[in-house]
Amino acid sequence: MKLYINTLGEFDIKANGQSMLKESSRTYRIYKLFEYFLTFRNKKLLPDTIIDNLLSESDSDDPKNMLRTQIFRLRKIIKMLLPDGIDAEEYININFTNGYYCLEIGEDTVVDIDEFERLILKGDAERTANANSAIEFYEEAISLYKGLYLSDNAYEVWLVPTRNYYQRLYLKTLSKLFELLKEKGENEEIIALCEKALLSEPYEEEIHINLMEAMLNLGQSKAAMNHYEYALNLLEREMDAKPSNRFMDLRKKIHNNSHKNTDIDLSSIKMQLEEAAENGAMHCNFEYFKFLFNLQKRKSIRNNEYDYLCIINFNKRGLHSHESLANISREWAMLLKTTLRKGDVFTFWNDSQILIMLHDVRGDGVSIIENRIASNMKSYMKINGNEINMIFQPLVSENTLI
Repeated sequence: MKLYINTLGEFDIKANGQSMLKESSRTYRIYKLFEYFLTFRNKKLLPDTIIDNLLSESDSDDPKNMLRTQIFRLRKIIKMLLPDGIDAEEYININFTNGYYCLEIGEDTVVDIDEFERLILKGDAERTANANSAIEFYEEAISLYKGLYLSDNAYEVWLVPTRNYYQRLYLKTLSKLFELLKEKGENEEIIALCEKALLSEPYEEEIHINLMEAMLNLGQSKAAMNHYEYALNLLEREMDAKPSNRFMDLRKKIHNNSHKNTDIDLSSIKMQLEEAAENGAMHCNFEYFKFLFNLQKRKSIRNNEYDYLCIINFNKRGLHSHESLANISREWAMLLKTTLRKGDVFTFWNDSQILIMLHDVRGDGVSIIENRIASNMKSYMKINGNEINMIFQPLVSENTLI
């Protein structure tokens, strides 16, 4: 009988395709201990090191005895997983020698990460000589990756290096597989591979790019543009990340592909340029804000418009300590969209500063806008006025406008 241990994604132990784990509140700590041993399998581990990583928050007066008890229970559980008459040590053995614990894996136990690395090495060996064989090995390795290493333990510090290693290995292998499939023109296979990969790595820009390029190669311009808008929103708004130039250049590439060999129709072009009508101010990233700022500055000089630049400084430490920074940013964005006017634009300069460009403000308009922002912040975000500071400055001096 073969024993299969899954670690890429949720932890599981299977035999004959059936899970052999029995979840209960009493076994949670034992399985966590097993995951720790499995991560550092074939390595000698001091009891003090294990205690520091797993039992540092325990109130036990004798943590070493507590560890010995848990290891005894772990050995017992491993034995219970196997049919009667089978020696558990032939599958999984935790020994204690010269003051060190060490977990050893037997020949009849298969760990997915070992298979994952073995298949990748085989693919690398075949990559130059036999592309088809390399593709098969890479695809088989990729199919084993169901998510982050031991994803059910999201907050364990000792897991971070191992988790990052297998994530990087997965993405690197995926990239090599994309290259081989592109050489063969397998665009439909690339799309299927990308769609599956995005289930576990939704914020990986390289996967989105390969998906859209494969769509363009198949003439699926509309699908590529729809995915571009989705991915841009995902990366910019949810991750607050600036996409690469390669990603941003795809819009032009998609546009050129979709309008190739078509008659010029200004009405159609105008409809595609126009965005859905929205009330309130416009929220954009910093690069676009910079472009609009310089454009509006030129217009203000030419048209005698009185535009202003405003910076809002706020103490992020004193705001909503129970919320994440992303949630606070969303609250600010919603507040400014409804407080400012439709021609105004704002962006986040950094984690504690917001830039606003106010269009054609005359008379005491600056004071009115400042009071309205301050009032709404206090009402809707429950912010202490001492935590906020606003500075206004004309885009161009009055002497320049005369």
